[in-house]
Amino acid sequence: MTARAIEGETAGAAATVDPASGEAEEPGGPEERGGLIEPGEQGESGKPSAPNSPGESAGPGGAAAAGRFTITADGSYAARLTLAGQAPDTAWFPERWTLDGHEPYAVPLPLDQPEEPDSDVLPLADGRVLIRRRVADRHAFSLLYPTGPGTGELPLGTLECADDTPLTLVPPSPDGASAYALSVGERSTAVWLVAGGVFGPQQVAEVPGRCSGGVWLDRAGRMLALDREPVGGGPVKAVVVDLDRGGEVSPLLQITPDSNDRLLLADADSGLLLIRSDAPGHDRLGWGVLGSCLPVRFPECLRPADVAVTPFAVQPGQTLMPESCAVALRIDGAAGSWVGVWRPAGRRLHQLAAPDGWFAGSGVWTRDGFLKLPYAGRDVPCGVALLQAPEDGERGAGPAWTTVTESGMQPSAAATPLPVCKPVPLGQAPLVGRTAPG
Repeated sequence: MTARAIEGETAGAAATVDPASGEAEEPGGPEERGGLIEPGEQGESGKPSAPNSPGESAGPGGAAAAGRFTITADGSYAARLTLAGQAPDTAWFPERWTLDGHEPYAVPLPLDQPEEPDSDVLPLADGRVLIRRRVADRHAFSLLYPTGPGTGELPLGTLECADDTPLTLVPPSPDGASAYALSVGERSTAVWLVAGGVFGPQQVAEVPGRCSGGVWLDRAGRMLALDREPVGGGPVKAVVVDLDRGGEVSPLLQITPDSNDRLLLADADSGLLLIRSDAPGHDRLGWGVLGSCLPVRFPECLRPADVAVTPFAVQPGQTLMPESCAVALRIDGAAGSWVGVWRPAGRRLHQLAAPDGWFAGSGVWTRDGFLKLPYAGRDVPCGVALLQAPEDGERGAGPAWTTVTESGMQPSAAATPLPVCKPVPLGQAPLVGRTAPG
């Protein structure tokens, strides 16, 4: 499958979607750096300041680790490993956050002994937290949950760590009840159901090649997109794994035969896809629409000078309107991290200060266009800043965020079943008859 793209105001050599809006109005800077800079935090003045919370959040496609912050697909709960105590007697323990109520609150989930900092935690929609621990030559999985003053634990089983094979958790499933992990081998990648099954961890798919990432394309937790590197090397391409059809694999992205085409985010309501590709000649952030035959766009406003830009949340509920979706982006510069807000139709990147102690790269949109940014610090152990998406006609830094904080114990919300949506692979899109905008 081949396709084409539009970069800036010229036709490039690549792939899948076409917005109604054209290209960004802001001039581009130098080439975007491939890696992220270690983040600081953003103060109210807009100037970066030192972080006052341990670690940073998991980015798109990444699983939680010590100090990182992972949010369920429906935005109701989050989890992280955090430190307690005074040095040198500090200890790691899991912490669950509730985000869907009027006030956020955190519940510590310590057990009799501290956790190792390389353990992973992942929240489920019923309020339980999956934890993966390395125990000798095995990966052990358990569910943690609050039980009055203590913490309950439900062991789920173990997987062998053959030859130090890497194992990573997939981002939270949209069904809210299942959790998956990737085990990368020499010639293939196994997809494991590690929570939500009947008989403990079970392999549900085996994908040829080495896979990473993980983006859900539907609201039922069936269609999982992975970035796959072929056996023996070669360009990375995003593929779709159908978990209801024995792990059937089909292509999703191929902008050019030789380009590395990765999927960063997808929204099931609108079909909006956020893509990173070097098809234009260097790594660029672009966008497309699932099932569309129109080319991918690589807006100039998404590569401001001297920073790296990574999307982490898409506004839900914009059915059949991908151009109007607000996208939240983490912006990393030499001095720290802050927030960007962009819409495909708007052709403008709004850069906004983040609250002190923000878990950089984490947050969730409400359907009515408010961005929740979780943060923590010495004075606020559990906080959420509420940011209203600025309109694209606005000038300046945009509206200020507001905060609400509280801690305590409250009942969990029930999970809601969601429908299946089968994705359509992105197809050919020759730029016949197109001219660059003046």
